[in-house]
Amino acid sequence: MNLKFSQLVATSCMVALCVSCSSGKKGDGTSSATGWNYNDPDYGFEVTTVAEQETGPGLRFIEGGTFIMGRVEQEVAFNWDNVPRRVTVTSFYIDECEVSNVNYREWLYWISRVYNEYPDQYKMALPDTLVWRRPMAYNEPYVENYLRHPAYNEYPVVGVSWRQASNYCKWRTDRVNENILIFNGVLDPNFKDQHGEDNFDTEAYMYGQYTGAASEENPYTDLFTEEPRQVRLEDGLLLPKYRLPTEAEWEFAALGLVGNTEDERLSSRKIFPWNGHVVRNAEDAVRGQMMANFVRGNGDYMGTSGNLNDKGDITVDVHSYWPNDYGLYCMAGNVNEWVADVYRALTNEDEEEFNPYRGNDFQQKVLNEDGSVAEKDSLGRIRYARETEKSIGNRKNYRKADNKNFLDGDARSNQALGGDWTSSEANTETMYRGTPTTTDLSSLVSDRVRVYKGGGWRDRAYWLSPGTRRFLDEEESRDDIGFRCAMTRVGSPISGQ
Repeated sequence: MNLKFSQLVATSCMVALCVSCSSGKKGDGTSSATGWNYNDPDYGFEVTTVAEQETGPGLRFIEGGTFIMGRVEQEVAFNWDNVPRRVTVTSFYIDECEVSNVNYREWLYWISRVYNEYPDQYKMALPDTLVWRRPMAYNEPYVENYLRHPAYNEYPVVGVSWRQASNYCKWRTDRVNENILIFNGVLDPNFKDQHGEDNFDTEAYMYGQYTGAASEENPYTDLFTEEPRQVRLEDGLLLPKYRLPTEAEWEFAALGLVGNTEDERLSSRKIFPWNGHVVRNAEDAVRGQMMANFVRGNGDYMGTSGNLNDKGDITVDVHSYWPNDYGLYCMAGNVNEWVADVYRALTNEDEEEFNPYRGNDFQQKVLNEDGSVAEKDSLGRIRYARETEKSIGNRKNYRKADNKNFLDGDARSNQALGGDWTSSEANTETMYRGTPTTTDLSSLVSDRVRVYKGGGWRDRAYWLSPGTRRFLDEEESRDDIGFRCAMTRVGSPISGQ
């Protein structure tokens, strides 16, 4: 692997960047449908068998299962927005720890190099360092130093909006997959030559909109012509996209119930990502030490000089404290974390039991008249358009949500009660805040509001429970909200099979 290039690959915890060699091989055998041999040059149909999905840089495998999602404590805020219910989450991957400042600056560096002709892209990605300011506190040193000083390299990035976090996930996908192609001899490193739309984008590559510097050592060849070809989805080489975890995935991973089960019996539920009902370590060697970074009481952010309780005045290193039973750090405290879901108080009443998630925005690629994928945009990305009834065509099993807007689905809406839609109820932009031309009271809930979870360094212990949930506009940011990435698991839900 080219060492200089490997340094460009984003990781959430600065773990080893080398992704294993090809994760698949040509399958042997005969088609049970036609009798033709797979991978026969005379027939041309290639079949690759993949024994196991590779674990991407920085990720941990989370074996899924059923669990009780929702609160395990008294609902002190009386929001009733996390009522316990049983759901099933499929296996997935999630970052071992929160995305750090140095990880995020790597993205900023890449943008400044590749999109140097589009300075707005860099500005849009910059964290808001002014989140540290308080009218009656001296936090200016954090405004100036927290993001860029090397002393904070391994501290979680903050001041990042939900949209910025989502864009980081997209960039990380492309850098990891680009490195995989280089490591496997499909492409040669050409980062210095990438500018504007001419940069590696996983989707653009898959649809033939990016060719890059094709390697002469490319082991992937066409069966008929024996000419080098691009890697396809069927080859099983490229990883699925990095993304924000769903709320259900995040809560499941945070609880780490894998350490509390015997056969199919759950020995005890958890209030926090660790066992017990207290926030101090019960092990003899470290008895009494804090399990997370949070506020112990009024004005007590780190304890008394000479005996600091959680060893953190603000945030702490992303590898701090003890990992939970999945090996994940700081799933409680340090910073809250964005998840993918749109917030609704009554999501628990109408979400699916299998892989619950609110926030789908179904889109389709923009196609040419001949059905091919249209050219990429000025940033090198495949263009998408939201699906409409017209574009659905003859897809008979396409289902919308029960309510008119599938991003909504709140049982309190007029449509759910059987009434007719009014003009102000035509979409969720107006359903919850009146019309754009009025000053009606607002519920602060719309399609732009996203869930965040986990508690942070400014929070009391109540918010450390994975079942608690809060929300914030996707364009806003705070000094106690960060994020970590997740990835879909393809194939068997059991690792090694």
